[in-house]
Amino acid sequence: MSLARFSDQYPSLFDRFFENDLFDWSNRNFSATNTTLPSVNIKESVDDFEVEVAAPGFAKDDFKIELNRELLTISSEKEINNEIKEGQQFTQREFSYQSFSRSFTLPNIVDSEKIGARYENGILRITIPKKEESKPRPARKIAIT
Repeated sequence: MSLARFSDQYPSLFDRFFENDLFDWSNRNFSATNTTLPSVNIKESVDDFEVEVAAPGFAKDDFKIELNRELLTISSEKEINNEIKEGQQFTQREFSYQSFSRSFTLPNIVDSEKIGARYENGILRITIPKKEESKPRPARKIAIT
C-alpha cells in the first residue's frame, strides 16, 4: 500500500483559484478574424429580456440578427475601404475587416414573434418579450363556498 499526499488526490485551493475564467488566456473571446467580440449585457424585467451589444462605429445595416428555433444569433461583417483619390497611389495598404457572431439560446418563455431591435449611440439593443402566460401574476383570494 502506498501513501499519497493530500495534494496529489485533491487540487489545492491555490490550484482551484487559477482555474477561474479570470485567468483564462485562451482565444475564446476573439472572433475567427482575431478581433475581440463585442461585450454584451443581458437584462431581465417582468415583461422582457433586453440584450445590449456594445458595437461603436457600426451602422444598423452592418448587423444581421437571426432566430433559428430557440437560437438567436447576432452577427456583423464590416469592411473598411478607404477610397483613393485621383493622383494618389498605394505604397502600402492594409485592409480592415471586422466580423463577429454571438449566439444565445432563448428560454421557452419568450414570444419570438415580437422580438425587436434598435441601434443607437454605439449600442445594439434587442428586446425579447416574454409570453403573457409566463409573466408572474399577483396572488388572488379564492372564496370558500
